[in-house]
Amino acid sequence: MVFYLHFSALFCQIYATAARDTSYMSHSTNNRRERILAQVYQRGHVAVKDLAAEMGVSEATIRRDLRAMAGENQVELIHGGATLRRKDDFSFRSKAMRNVEGKKVVGRLAAGLVGDDEQVFLDSGTTCFQMAPLLKGKRNLSVIVNSARLALELAEAPGLSIITLGGHYRPDRMDTVGPLAATTLDQLRGYLAFVGADGLSMDFGPTANDVESAYLNRLAVRHARETILVVDHSKFLTPSLFKIVDWDAVKRIVTDRPPPQEWAEFLRARGIQAISPEGAAVASAQTDQQ
Repeated sequence: MVFYLHFSALFCQIYATAARDTSYMSHSTNNRRERILAQVYQRGHVAVKDLAAEMGVSEATIRRDLRAMAGENQVELIHGGATLRRKDDFSFRSKAMRNVEGKKVVGRLAAGLVGDDEQVFLDSGTTCFQMAPLLKGKRNLSVIVNSARLALELAEAPGLSIITLGGHYRPDRMDTVGPLAATTLDQLRGYLAFVGADGLSMDFGPTANDVESAYLNRLAVRHARETILVVDHSKFLTPSLFKIVDWDAVKRIVTDRPPPQEWAEFLRARGIQAISPEGAAVASAQTDQQ
């Protein structure tokens, strides 16, 4: 009986230790996979070798992680790594995790262009969403949005009046589009429009990945007194499918880095002011000297 009790106690101790180890391993694995998913969203694709080096684990461990994540439809496996699943590529969640720091910089600079007693339109993109925290302190500000997420984010700010556009709700993008949204927007004028883009083309103009967003943003630009394009540096690298507007409709462009030389010359030739952290610092210094 004594032996049996001793054995039972020993077994319970071993079981408890194993459970703790399993729980720790599960927590560690989940954290690592969350980091991997964030990297996939930010970069678009990841390599097994790079992830293993960054996270201090074996390539075999990363392969197991990627296989498990692919089984949960989080990523798509490719040779040597993984990429975003095509159908998830344009969701709000996907976009929100790409170039996060760059978008925060753009959001801060863009919000600085908005004063009190202003009327603004913010598109439903993740870059405009980064303006929200800095707009909450404005007074007597009217904000036109087609983003449910943005409306909720700004709703409790005491100095803001939120105008939401109705229409067809897209759960993946958390916004409204279509004829009803366009009809509401068509009744509004004289605002400052902040519009994002999924890509830029010198010949084609700012572009979007879907025709409904392109159409609604085009309408917003048409009725605005001024349009400010808000994009991080990655958008200068490649255009998307659907044109939003011509370049002559854009007055200013806010970005997290100075545009490449060819883009800087292109924008300057069209009278479009490029605003970036470095450019803002230079402008501030010039103002102080005057």
